[in-house]
Amino acid sequence: MYQLILSLILLTGIHYQAIAKNIERIRITHHPHSQLIIEFNQPTKIKSFMLDNPPRLVVDLLSVKPQAAIPLPDFNRTPIKGLRSGIRKNNTLRLVFDLKEQIRFNSQLLKEKPPHPHRLLIDLRPPNTSTTATHTIANDVNTSTVKTVTQFQQRPIIIAIDPGHGGKDPGAIGRKGTREKDIVLSISKKLAHLVNQEPGMRAYLTRNNDTFISLRERIRRARKQQANLFISIHADAFHKPQAKGASVFVLSERGASSEAAQMLADKENAADLVGGISLDDKDDDLASVLLDLSQTASLAASTEVAETVLSGLKKVGNTHKKRVESAAFLVLKSPDIPSILIETAFISNPEEEKKLRSQRHQTKLAKAIMSGIRHYFQQNPPPGYMPPQIHIVSAGDTLNIIAQRYQVSLNKLKKYNKLTNDIIKIGDKLHIP
Repeated sequence: MYQLILSLILLTGIHYQAIAKNIERIRITHHPHSQLIIEFNQPTKIKSFMLDNPPRLVVDLLSVKPQAAIPLPDFNRTPIKGLRSGIRKNNTLRLVFDLKEQIRFNSQLLKEKPPHPHRLLIDLRPPNTSTTATHTIANDVNTSTVKTVTQFQQRPIIIAIDPGHGGKDPGAIGRKGTREKDIVLSISKKLAHLVNQEPGMRAYLTRNNDTFISLRERIRRARKQQANLFISIHADAFHKPQAKGASVFVLSERGASSEAAQMLADKENAADLVGGISLDDKDDDLASVLLDLSQTASLAASTEVAETVLSGLKKVGNTHKKRVESAAFLVLKSPDIPSILIETAFISNPEEEKKLRSQRHQTKLAKAIMSGIRHYFQQNPPPGYMPPQIHIVSAGDTLNIIAQRYQVSLNKLKKYNKLTNDIIKIGDKLHIP
């Protein structure tokens, strides 16, 4: 089977989907040169070799099977630029480490010795250098590497906010004449303001005025921005005025299947997947696998962020359903961006229409959504993204969890923030030492 391009997932902020069930962790150490460590929960046969033009380190893992997501390590201060993967014949998982320069490498397979699992150790050194010279050259390499990584890390997490309807399409209209398109634009602008205040995040509005935009164009604009998350804001309506409560939707399996069928039927005209991966030059089997991989990862992330947003909305008022719902909304059909649709309330309900017109209630809704976004990206930062050194406490956080996330000691975190106990509140800002 051909290579599966991992950048499909990396650029959307989704964790690396390991294809082998026997991979437990991938990590990097620096003592003083870089050492790549791949850990397994059972023995496996491995081949590793170098390729040139451009330089790549290839690791083949024989007889592997699918497994849950594994976070990527931070490649800062290493010769590694990024990681791609592919399934080859005989269930062989190929890991391709793209390199910043030519290197020397030595690999060693270590058997399990509790508490350590089976491990593949790969030493990465600059070429034609002694051990003494390696440290000096590594410092030079690190200097340029830091510049490169810093430029990458300066790119914030992009949240595409899509106010529904607009222009000639007013959306639902309440009994008092409230137009959905006006309400959702106001809420979206408030949400964008909160996102832009969040360290390491930037908002993008698909429309910032009363303009009509087609559904496909909304997706195209978000993908052009390389958005990490797409949120479509709406207000629901029903013929019975008693219907009430907010809802959060993700794409249904039927919607995903129909979109995949359309893209595969017309590959030449289908948009490229994120990362510049196009379907038009792939055979049907590979195109189907690529699309399925991208959709599966995107839907999993969509569901996770939808659940955190719904949890926040429950604190503001009624929710129409207790769980995240699914539907074949066209605006959710991007195969490579986690996407959710929020029905903020029923504009057809007189009581909720009144709330939706309130600036105060709109702000509450925006803050609830922001809380969900924050919580999701704190738990799932995009690979290579350096979290800001200020942590805003969200639901479920404890000092111990925060200390582990930033790899600092609990005592140091408390001392740095002059805390005398372990009590923290949602919204508190903690400085990370």
